[in-house]
Amino acid sequence: MRQHAFSKRIANLELSETYAILDMVRSLREQGEDIVDLGGGEPDFRTPEHVVDAAVEALSDGDTHYTPSRGTKALLDAVAHKYKTEHALDLAADKNIIITPSAKHALFIALMTLLDEGDEIIIPTPSWVSYKAMAAMAGATVKAVPLDGRNGFLLEPQVLEQAITPRTKAILINNPNNPTGRVLTREEVEGVVQVALKHGLYIISDEIYERVIYGQARHISIASIAGAEDITVTISGFSKAYAMTGWRLGYVVAAEPIANEMLKVHQHTVGCAGSFIQRGGIAALKGCQQRIADMVTAYQRRRDRLIDGLEKIPGIQCIAPEGALYIFASIADLGFENSLSFTRWLLSTAKVAVTPGTAFGEGGEGYIRLSFAGSDEAIDEAVKRFHHAFQ
Repeated sequence: MRQHAFSKRIANLELSETYAILDMVRSLREQGEDIVDLGGGEPDFRTPEHVVDAAVEALSDGDTHYTPSRGTKALLDAVAHKYKTEHALDLAADKNIIITPSAKHALFIALMTLLDEGDEIIIPTPSWVSYKAMAAMAGATVKAVPLDGRNGFLLEPQVLEQAITPRTKAILINNPNNPTGRVLTREEVEGVVQVALKHGLYIISDEIYERVIYGQARHISIASIAGAEDITVTISGFSKAYAMTGWRLGYVVAAEPIANEMLKVHQHTVGCAGSFIQRGGIAALKGCQQRIADMVTAYQRRRDRLIDGLEKIPGIQCIAPEGALYIFASIADLGFENSLSFTRWLLSTAKVAVTPGTAFGEGGEGYIRLSFAGSDEAIDEAVKRFHHAFQ
């Protein structure tokens, strides 16, 4: 019997490197290995109780059926209120917002909606591992714009313009950035908008870490910049801010014409986000926000402890991230062949899992990503093992 080939779009993809590390850690632990995992961005905090209670109540109430495809009115209204109070954006809840089962799905439907076969999308790198794969699924080509770690991964408009060709359709920005932890300044954000407006490009702005900000840094939503609202698709969700990674709840904010087209993809893939899950999202947005502040305080403490420990090792340099949950540390001076060989050596020698910089595209070589989303005890143990490995 003739065996047909798989889709070339999918066959040419590779599995997610971050999930591969998670699976490897899980497998080693099942074999009895004591692994400290700094590879994934999984908060060790429990989801706030009032959020859990709201979802449990929804289940008890029998709220377990389909919702409107865009999302429940209560959650749409809560998201619209958030953008009004935090970013001074006046959104029509029933026209500009779609609730999705994860921010990742929101990003997927955005790319599927905006990109055609042969289009190009500009992505500053290092960048999150799934961007390139999702763009490929949409038939597009990624034009990577490597940023320089020596100047703090500054995003300058001229480097974006240099990457533009007649096939360029969009720019994808992650702010705060995974893996570098950069939070774009107002000047940088305005520069992105100016380039997009000048060349007639869409902006896809992944802002999933918008509430995880440290020190004096301030998150500026790209859509809030004058002229950007009609060309920007904003992606966000609940996983990082509310420790709701397993809930898979996100949303997309866009101008009505874009949102209407995205709704087609949404309806023909997942249909709607879970009903009782959305009840939890309502509770998250409308309830007390102190838990976010408490978690961010803990993350900053862990960040500082990890940096302090790593920088005592000759050859490792760290830039304190302004946002997100990761340190993107330079290991170029340690003498390893590449970042992948270092991560394998570290896992074998110290039983510490980190992510090689090559997972994040061009500009990632010579770096490793370390998550400080885990417990204080895990951070301290990882530092201790690092030092022992380099003795």
